[in-house]
Amino acid sequence: MLTAGVIAVQGDVAEHAAAIRRAAERHGESVTVEEIRTAGVVPECDLLLMPGGESTTISRLLREEGIDEEIRAHAAAGKPMLVTCAGLIVASRDAKDDRVTTLDILDVSVDRNAFGRQKDSFEAGLDVTGLEEPFPAVFIRAPAIDEVGDQIDVLATFDGRPVAVRADNVVGTAFHPELTDDSRVHGLAFFR
Repeated sequence: MLTAGVIAVQGDVAEHAAAIRRAAERHGESVTVEEIRTAGVVPECDLLLMPGGESTTISRLLREEGIDEEIRAHAAAGKPMLVTCAGLIVASRDAKDDRVTTLDILDVSVDRNAFGRQKDSFEAGLDVTGLEEPFPAVFIRAPAIDEVGDQIDVLATFDGRPVAVRADNVVGTAFHPELTDDSRVHGLAFFR
């Protein structure tokens, strides 16, 4: 039985928990999902997910609760991790915003809200490396990756900009894979 942790200080926690369960079942794995709001839970997790929300708030709450260092240790230990939308911003090397304290676990820099405001939200079929069919990506106030380090694999682009990346055990997406019934991105991150 695997333990999957979803950072639950903000964002689509229930939707991600459901997607992890669907992906696990699809891959013949058993998983229990823990919602993480305080320090002490991350070290018990085999898999970790940091959802979207508001990146300045997420980074502040992670620091205040002492979860930030546990997330860094999880990634450094080579355990699988998925970070989405604002989670990608917080996980990045550079958020280009002094209000966001980044975790520096993905060697990327990002532009917050690069694809527009809430009213500019959209869905696009993306070709994602490792998936046979296009993925129905939902972009809501989405960031874009504007710079990638040498050890980063770009998994998908939209409009010429990277929107999904992998660095060994960490997968990051600018879009919200949890907002569809398609759990393949969660499977790609956790059960490959």
